[in-house]
Amino acid sequence: MSKITDMTATHNWSGQKLVSTDHMLFEAPREKHFMTGSEVLKEAVKRCTVDASVSYPITPQSEAAHLIGELWAEGYVGTYFRGENEFGVMSEVAGCAMAGARTITTTSGPGTLRAMENFAQWSGTRIPCQLILMARGINSPLTIQPDNLEVSYMLETGCMIWYAENVQELFDMSIAAFTVAEKPDVHVPIITVVDGFFVSHTREAVMLPADDIALFPYEPYKAPLPPIDSETPPGRFLRDPFVMKSNYISYATHASWQWEIRSAVERSVPYARHYLNGLVHVTGTEDAEIAFVTCGTAANQAKEAERELMKLGIKSKVIKLRTIRPFPEAELLEALEGVKHVFVPEFNVVGWLEKEVKTALYKKCDADVVGGPRVAGGMSMPAEAIIKEVMEKINPGKGA
Repeated sequence: MSKITDMTATHNWSGQKLVSTDHMLFEAPREKHFMTGSEVLKEAVKRCTVDASVSYPITPQSEAAHLIGELWAEGYVGTYFRGENEFGVMSEVAGCAMAGARTITTTSGPGTLRAMENFAQWSGTRIPCQLILMARGINSPLTIQPDNLEVSYMLETGCMIWYAENVQELFDMSIAAFTVAEKPDVHVPIITVVDGFFVSHTREAVMLPADDIALFPYEPYKAPLPPIDSETPPGRFLRDPFVMKSNYISYATHASWQWEIRSAVERSVPYARHYLNGLVHVTGTEDAEIAFVTCGTAANQAKEAERELMKLGIKSKVIKLRTIRPFPEAELLEALEGVKHVFVPEFNVVGWLEKEVKTALYKKCDADVVGGPRVAGGMSMPAEAIIKEVMEKINPGKGA
């Protein structure tokens, strides 16, 4: 069984050699494997010296939760248990992280909504835990199909939000996420999002380093708030009585703390830029006047549309956002220089990414922003649907 007392200066409790995040992501030799997103998440967690994981099954993340449990049984995760429900899981994650444990969990769809109150609590108590969110539909009639509407609920929780397009990005992001979240000047929770089924259940080629190396453990005593131990009572900063009293000091404290959390998310930018090789990735024709701003698997569909448009002699480019919080406003504006038409394809009906893009570009960019196409409830987004949206805008009345 995994025990923290088995740690040494060079190896963790499972006997893996401890290495830096830079070595893990950029220097260690890799071999090609063929895995689903859930299997790849297991491989990432296996290399992260994770102290604790709490889980509750809900499609499509059930297999991921199960596989992390296997890691515990194999001795790669310190402790693992199942919560009584999703709200309980996220509360128990908070307890583990407050006590100084590197903690990870997974959820999806209705599980996200049932646990919603906890996510703002996570950021409010500055715990650097990681949530793998495998997005799915939450509408009625009930669906378990791919959809990312739930991400819109997470945007203002104070957590960092990264978005992976495929299994390779899920592996790399899951490892980098712990490192960035645990930086003392950041130290807020991080949500790594993938589109359920499209990534969680799809088998793809992925390049993995050997499994005999792992990240150095989390050092909770470098945190901006002390972990709960025998000398620090539960509640962390809430242990100070003046914070809880209804007076002007309380108001100022709570207000300034909310700003501080959001500032901490912004302070993650240089770290994220380094470990993700940029907050946005741009493909296509550099001087194109048509651009697609996307995230997740919508980026893959937009890339296909870009290639088909090129065959028609129409230049375009795809700007894939790798972080949503912090929102990469400066990088987006730079990538949109010279662009006249912006299209935002999304797997949801409300267009939350379109709203984010329009907010970032307001009075800073003259490009016309078109929200769409949008699909939901498990519908696919064929390149033809994206091309039709483009043609109706640049060739009105004639369509594709």
